[in-house]
Amino acid sequence: MRPLEILIPVLLIVYLIWKHPRPVYIRLMPVLAVVVNVMHLAVEGYRWQMIPLYILSPLIAISSLTKIFGAKDWKPRASFLSVGLVALATAIPILLPIPRIPAPSGPFQVGTRSFEMVDEARNEIYSGKDEARRFMIQVWYPAEVKETDVRAPWMENAAVFAPAIATYIDLPSFFLDHLVLTSIPAYKDAEAAVVNEEAFPVIFFSHGWNGFSAQNAGQALELASHGYVVVGMQHTYGAVTTVFPDGSIAPNNPDALPRDGKDPNYEEVARVLVDQWAGDMSFVLDQLTVWNEADANPFFGRLDLSRVGAYGHSTGGGAVIQFCGTDARCKAVLGMDPFMRPVSAEVIAAGVSQPAFFMFSQAWADDTGTPSSKLFGQFIPNVKNGLGVVSIDGTRHFDFSDLPLFSPIAPQLGLKGPLNGKRVTVIVTSYLFDFFELTLRDVPSALFEGASPFVEVRAVK
Repeated sequence: MRPLEILIPVLLIVYLIWKHPRPVYIRLMPVLAVVVNVMHLAVEGYRWQMIPLYILSPLIAISSLTKIFGAKDWKPRASFLSVGLVALATAIPILLPIPRIPAPSGPFQVGTRSFEMVDEARNEIYSGKDEARRFMIQVWYPAEVKETDVRAPWMENAAVFAPAIATYIDLPSFFLDHLVLTSIPAYKDAEAAVVNEEAFPVIFFSHGWNGFSAQNAGQALELASHGYVVVGMQHTYGAVTTVFPDGSIAPNNPDALPRDGKDPNYEEVARVLVDQWAGDMSFVLDQLTVWNEADANPFFGRLDLSRVGAYGHSTGGGAVIQFCGTDARCKAVLGMDPFMRPVSAEVIAAGVSQPAFFMFSQAWADDTGTPSSKLFGQFIPNVKNGLGVVSIDGTRHFDFSDLPLFSPIAPQLGLKGPLNGKRVTVIVTSYLFDFFELTLRDVPSALFEGASPFVEVRAVK
């Protein structure tokens, strides 16, 4: 809870548990709680989880004022029952807090920018219109932050994204409205850092089906704080939704992947989708080359395009395998629960030549009979420079995203596994960071030598 949100129930509970008869200054505490409510709405912002406290504060304040003007004070039993109501009301914003993305550990502050990309050489195949392929990217990078720079939101256009995400994970559409209040330890449109004319390695992130570019922002921030430029893809019509700078919205197209996993044409249709996603990354890499040589561009001379890596989650994990299997400019690939059904038969048969590492949630690793698992079993022996395949006990599919940090009851909501969210984040980020340090900077890592130091991590044969 935020500071003013905490103060409201504190004032109410102090009033309610104070020994009778209460002095006047104690009886005024519920009135002060109403004042704090107003301040909270003005400064911190409304969120639906606080509604019970919004209601209880004026009700208790009215009652307390009547006591000041001569009415009998509350009986102790009534006070303690009211304490229970306030405690229950307070539990809701505690269990569903404003998400906090932890500050990254690297020496650089982080900036972030979003860009619209238009590839005139490719037609959009999912809009039903005759138009060029159009999509968004979000870039996190080492920054020189000025006093006038402002903190960036966790996701831009959260008022559009939040109901779309909530609906996709079978929650009421309003359930995630408080995401509009979430900021991250990064600065919007800050100037890119310059360090002794050193250029920064580039890492692509590809989200999963119905995902979005900022879903793994915590990982992107960590990498950027250590001197990487991270490009988060927003694959239009495969993402949960996409909002363009002109205000137009491209929702997820549910027909881009067959709805029936047993559809005999599933692989054929899915491979068209992931080929489009891999094409998005190749096109962005082309554009980064142009940006890096244009002195008016904010990334002029900042990008080391000889050191390019990629990682992805779920369908995005399949997309980065396809990208690195077909674009030699990719130098390292990491998959998180990679969904293999969209990967082309040619890439499955040939494998990838780049250093590669794969992490699975326990839920996916244990389900060995799925078509995706069988295809991964065909693919992995063909990987030329594999650094391992591991699973993490106590995790589910969305544990690889920022979701584990969002609520202590995420496991009860079916959104993650039982392993503590902070612990999941430490494990995943450690492997992610060390993998790219090893493959793009030649920094040795004990994580890829022998048994894992994390007891939850086990090798997958």
